[in-house]
Amino acid sequence: MGSDVTSPIDQDLAARAAAGARLSEADLALLAAVGDILALGALADDARRVKAGTAATYVRVLDVETATLGDAPLEVPEGATEVRLQGLPPTLEATVAAVTAARAAAGTRTVSGFSLADLVARAIEGWGDLGDVAAALKAAGLDAVADVPADRILDLPAAVRPLLEAGVLVPRVTVAAPVPATGRVDLLLRIRALQDATGALQACAPLPREVPDALPTTGYDDVRFVALARLALESVPAIQVDWVLYGPKLAQVALTFGADDLDSVSPFDDETQGRRRAAVEEIRRNVEAAGLRPVERDGRYGRLDR
Repeated sequence: MGSDVTSPIDQDLAARAAAGARLSEADLALLAAVGDILALGALADDARRVKAGTAATYVRVLDVETATLGDAPLEVPEGATEVRLQGLPPTLEATVAAVTAARAAAGTRTVSGFSLADLVARAIEGWGDLGDVAAALKAAGLDAVADVPADRILDLPAAVRPLLEAGVLVPRVTVAAPVPATGRVDLLLRIRALQDATGALQACAPLPREVPDALPTTGYDDVRFVALARLALESVPAIQVDWVLYGPKLAQVALTFGADDLDSVSPFDDETQGRRRAAVEEIRRNVEAAGLRPVERDGRYGRLDR
């Protein structure tokens, strides 16, 4: 990465970073180039503790493929606090129908779904004004858009505002594809600008949702990006890691590098392999082993236990 592994982090910069202060682009460029990943992680962990204390939140999500809706009645397990629709149907009418079906089954649970990048593309392709699309989905029962891939939307505030005006939550920003080391600071600054403009975000999930098989990311790169995200996004409450996508081991390490929210925990309470292997018990055990306090939340980022 061109880093000088022997160079210490400037004491003034380290103090400001650990305190969770807003850092300049130059500050972040220096931190991005630090070779000592443990020192970077320690700063991010300090910044996380300033913001969240010892709590690490998690959410239990039922993923539902829109293509399967209608094949059989949708049953939502008791453990789920969010129903998340996967796959955008080809028409607005079909999308509204999918949201309506999910809403009927979810009851008071959060219904989320879709990528904002896909909704923007469909609006351009003929679905109509994005604000009108958002209003139709809100009327059908959509509480929140599931993904805002910052690396696939050029003007983030312009894309987000129509949803917020329609009453659709935009709680988290995500990253679709691996981000080169040289582009990470720029991307994080764009996310910070979105939060400055809207105040809508509850979390940033910096690790890529899609990783090419021929060029997978490494654990070293992953936790470095998590740490940099925590230090860059002082105005975003949580840094998130997907429990299913990245697995317990990397998620647990990420909790010591600035992350404090775990997404996509199974809503099923399967104890066939013993109580300690059930989803909630496993995640609580991993969080506690990282020296933190597990706290369940709902799909609106409200805490369910304290």
